[in-house]
Amino acid sequence: MITPIELRHIIHQNPELSFQEFNTTKLLIDNISELKTPSLKIHMPLQTGFIAEYHVNDGEYLLFRADIDALPVKEETDCLFKSCNDFMHACGHDVHASILYGFLQYVAEHGIEQNILFLFQPAEELGAGAKKILDTNIFDSFNISRAFALHVIDEYPEGTVASTRGALFASSIELDVEFFGVNTHIASPQKGKNALNALRAYLDIIDRIPLNPVEPFVYGTGKVVSGNVRNIIPAYAKAECAIRSLSLKKNREYLQKFRGILEGIKVMTDVDYKMTEGETCPEVIVDSKLYDMADRILSKKYNFIDCGYKMTAEDFSYMSHKYPSFMFWLGTGRGNTVGLHNSKFLPHDSVIEQGIDIFIELLSGFLRKS
Repeated sequence: MITPIELRHIIHQNPELSFQEFNTTKLLIDNISELKTPSLKIHMPLQTGFIAEYHVNDGEYLLFRADIDALPVKEETDCLFKSCNDFMHACGHDVHASILYGFLQYVAEHGIEQNILFLFQPAEELGAGAKKILDTNIFDSFNISRAFALHVIDEYPEGTVASTRGALFASSIELDVEFFGVNTHIASPQKGKNALNALRAYLDIIDRIPLNPVEPFVYGTGKVVSGNVRNIIPAYAKAECAIRSLSLKKNREYLQKFRGILEGIKVMTDVDYKMTEGETCPEVIVDSKLYDMADRILSKKYNFIDCGYKMTAEDFSYMSHKYPSFMFWLGTGRGNTVGLHNSKFLPHDSVIEQGIDIFIELLSGFLRKS
C-alpha cells in the first residue's frame, strides 16, 4: 500500500479533469482495498469518485471530504513529479486527496470507534460534483452529524489554519448573456441590428450599478465572443460571466437587476437577448460551534486564525447547507505566493502530514467532546 506522499506524486503526474477521474478513482480504491478492514465499504454513486464508509457501531457518522479533479492548465514547474499531460492539479486537489487517504489509513489502522464517511469527490472545479452526489440521495442512508473539509492555499504560511464563522467562501453563479441582432455591411448600418453594441452597452451599465460598500459583490466577464469579418456588423455577441456575493439570495437579487437592464437595452437597440445561468454554488457556511471547537483544539498546536470571507467559490457549500460543517484553509506558503489555479502552484509534500494530523486532532477533539 503506497504512502500518502507517493499517492500525491502519482495523482499529480496524472491529473484528470472533472468527471473524468477514472484512473484517480481506481488508484485510490485499489490502495484503500489493501487495508482489508472489514469495517470499510466502498460506495460509488457516480462513475468517478467514491465514498469509503467506515462503520463500527450504530452511532452517527462524521463526513470528511476531499476533491480529486484537476484543471485544464499546463504545468510550469520543475518538480520531479510534474504533470505528464496538458492538465494540472493547480488547485491542490492532489494534496487534498492524499490528506484524506492518509487520514483514512490512520482511522482504519487504529480501529477508531467512530463511524466516518470519507468522500473522494469528483468535479469540484465544475461546481457540480457535490450536488450530483447529494442528488443521488446516497447520504440519506447515513445519520451524518458533522462535515469537514480543507483547502490548501499559499496565501498563508505553511501549517496555518484559517477559517471564520459563517460565510467562508462566496456564492457563485456562472452566467452567459447572448445578444441576437441582424448583420449588415458596415457601409449600411441602418439595415442591421448591432449585437456587439448591445453587449457593450450592457457591460457599461453593469459597471455603473450602485453597490453597497458593506455587502461584497463581484461581477466578472472572462470571455467575449462576437463577429466574423471586419466589415460586417455582427448579428451575435456573447459574454461569459460570473457573479459572486456572500449569499445565493443576494446573487438572485442582482440577476433581477440584470434582466431589467437587458430589457432596457432591447428597447433601445431592438436587439434581443438571452440570459442563461450555468453552474451555481451557494456560499460555504462554517458552523459557529464547530469553529469554536476547532479553535480550541487546533490552537494548541497550529497557528489558527480568523481569516474572514473569501470571494472564491467551493461546492462543499452544498454539504455545508445540509450538515453543520467546518471548512478551513490550510496554509502552504513558503515565501513565494503564486495563488490558486496558477501553473506554478505547488505545495510542498510536508503539508500532507500536517493536513492528516489536523484531521486527526479534529476527530480526537470531537470524540473527547462526545
